[in-house]
Amino acid sequence: MEFRHLRYFVAVAETRHFGKAAERLHMAQPPLSQAIRRLESELGVELFTRTTRQVALTGAGEVFRTDVERILQAVDEAVARVARFASGVEGVLRIGLTGSASYRQLPALARLMKREMPHVMLEVHTEMLTPAQEAGLIERRLDVGVLRPPVRQEGIAHRSIASEPLIVAVPEQHWLADAESVRVEQLRHEDFIMYGAALGSVVNDAVVRSCLASGFYPHRAYEVTETSAALALVAAGLGVAVLPDSIRSAPREGVLCKEIEDALSVRLDLAWREDDDSPLLRNLLKVLEQHDMFLEVPEGVA
Repeated sequence: MEFRHLRYFVAVAETRHFGKAAERLHMAQPPLSQAIRRLESELGVELFTRTTRQVALTGAGEVFRTDVERILQAVDEAVARVARFASGVEGVLRIGLTGSASYRQLPALARLMKREMPHVMLEVHTEMLTPAQEAGLIERRLDVGVLRPPVRQEGIAHRSIASEPLIVAVPEQHWLADAESVRVEQLRHEDFIMYGAALGSVVNDAVVRSCLASGFYPHRAYEVTETSAALALVAAGLGVAVLPDSIRSAPREGVLCKEIEDALSVRLDLAWREDDDSPLLRNLLKVLEQHDMFLEVPEGVA
């Protein structure tokens, strides 16, 4: 059975006329009639009743038409889909993000992609610090990452999408609860909730450097692997956490966020493999460029 014969059959079924169907198909009528006869012969059933004035579907023809139209629609959709995939407007984008980027940058990126790349599905992996995202990119488990530089792995390209000041999250009943802002020196005697030392956190490094610039080393009371866990411990009154400003986008009960007048800022970059030439990645970078998502790197930003 030839696939084109199915389209011939549908054309005749819709027009109920071999001449009109032939015109629609841009072919002569005799070859069309012969093709339908061959199709009926292969199926062993009569699909049409024919008179000098009328062509009508038989009962078997009606059943066959329902199935054939579904098949043709599926084929057309498959053809359109593979074309979208090849042009980079459809597919799956595997993205890794730091914990704090999940609060502000992920919603913004997801909204933009929903509007500009509606056929692309996001596979989101959150709470990934920079070293984990670098490994995910190099090992091809991730397509893009939203991470905090510096990037130490070779073969990874990256561009800045945000610069965030560090702020301090304190419990509701903390002695700094009524302060509009604080200075790093005021945190000298606080218990700090920080990411695990073995995780290679860029935020940890910026916190330590901010504290050293004020003459003290932070007392690491608790270590966490996730930003959400850090905020949960703050809410429990177990200490303070110095984190990027984007955590304000997800307020947590029992936690107050205070600006730090003299703390460092941290960058957030979009990263991808230098050798990734996929149309999907090219389209994503183009969309981000068109919507001014990339920033010039400010001087002095960590």
